[in-house]
Amino acid sequence: MAQASRNTPNMHDVAARAGVSHITVSRVLNDYPSIRPETRDRVLAAIAELGYRRNLAARALVTSRTRAIGVLSPEVAQHGPASSVLAVERAAREHGYHPLVTAAAVEHDASVAALGFLLDQAVEALVVIAPHETVLAAIRDLDIRVPLVTLQAPDRPTGVGVDQSAGARLAAEHLLGLGHTHVQLLSGPEGYLEATARRQGVLAALDDASVVPGPELRGDWSAASGFAVAAEIEASTTAVIAANDQMAIGLIAGLADAGRDVPSQVSVVGFDDIPEAEYQRPALTTVQQDFELVGRRAVEALLARIAPDPDAPPVEAVIAPRLVVRASTAVPRSVTPRRE
Repeated sequence: MAQASRNTPNMHDVAARAGVSHITVSRVLNDYPSIRPETRDRVLAAIAELGYRRNLAARALVTSRTRAIGVLSPEVAQHGPASSVLAVERAAREHGYHPLVTAAAVEHDASVAALGFLLDQAVEALVVIAPHETVLAAIRDLDIRVPLVTLQAPDRPTGVGVDQSAGARLAAEHLLGLGHTHVQLLSGPEGYLEATARRQGVLAALDDASVVPGPELRGDWSAASGFAVAAEIEASTTAVIAANDQMAIGLIAGLADAGRDVPSQVSVVGFDDIPEAEYQRPALTTVQQDFELVGRRAVEALLARIAPDPDAPPVEAVIAPRLVVRASTAVPRSVTPRRE
């Protein structure tokens, strides 16, 4: 019976294959500039031939550094969280860090377990996409001693993100500027930080204009929930603000099935500016979030704590949203457009 081969190659195996010392291998792996190109090429070829992988845990014991950033994402298929994860991953790699991503249900115990898993990997910092109050509660209940940034909660001490309330206010003020005074809000699910902030922004803008909103509707972020509430849009309503684009798209389809045209009878505004928003018919007016900028700012905030630079300017935690006006909003029929 053939003897089983040794499991995984180590640094000494690479050194033997390349004909160099293990110190030289270490220097190649750590990008020392003094290594001769031909030596670097031999070491990299040996690494490829042997399938060598660095042991970050062992490296951390020697250097006290893993250059790993843990990322906790909610276990949901939504544009915002998915875009945030990708943005953080890109920004982390640009700064020479390794993102370690895990997903968990938006529940307290699941979040605690996922955060514990990431901390067990000796990550140097954490990015937590915290869409729900339960995730923030999990953070408070853990003794987290590494730098931490929470996304989707820019008003919190560790938060970085787009000003959700300001974005919702932009949507409401756009409709008010068109002359809409019969407005309904299609909110996101209870307990979600973004749903709460967007609701507050819409209601504040309407209150400032002395406009009383119609009965509030609630969805679950999905297009299906937007479609389902179309039948509850009052006959007198001329505009609806949906808390995200998926619900807005579903709502437009439901209104069309009910014989109500968008935007001539009902204007609809969404939130997020998902890639499909521009190609919806009518193209969707929405509030745009710069997820790439959110990811960069989050990583910059962490690096400012990992390796503080007293001369560096403070990281701006709150990012301004932008209204993108397309074809799903128009002057209500009862209002005569002003002549320019």
